Amino acid sequence: MSAALHLVITTPAAVLVDNGDIRSVRAEDLSGGFGILPNHTDMLTVLPASVVRWRTADDAEHYCAVRGGVLSVSDGQNVAIACRQGVLGEDLGKLAAMVRARRAEESDADRRARVEQTRLHARAVRQLMRYLQPERQQDWPQPDRMSPDRGKGTP
Repeated sequence: MSAALHLVITTPAAVLVDNGDIRSVRAEDLSGGFGILPNHTDMLTVLPASVVRWRTADDAEHYCAVRGGVLSVSDGQNVAIACRQGVLGEDLGKLAAMVRARRAEESDADRRARVEQTRLHARAVRQLMRYLQPERQQDWPQPDRMSPDRGKGTP
């Protein structure tokens, strides 16, 4: 077997890392942190949201923040990680800041989507009420269909 590991990290949208010159990999599962060196026994484990680290042959350390995933080791040298999302970084501090910023953006997008969903739900309920209670329709203000102010709330 080779004296190096081959690391592949993928998301559903991209291949983040595909490097065959890796000295070691460190990761973490629910039982704790662990290391992988060449000739490691085959294994399969589930990764929580965590940071995967690896060292290349030139002794440079690299990082990838993963949002959950599956890590497998096969043939003692092939390490594959399939994750939902991953963010690469060369500096742990900058990586943490990038992950925080991305989470804030996602939280903001989720909040906007919930507001829009609530607005659409309320609109659908109002429409259903109009169709289910046609006798009350004349009580509700209706925009003039021929008016240039259509939809602005003028009767």
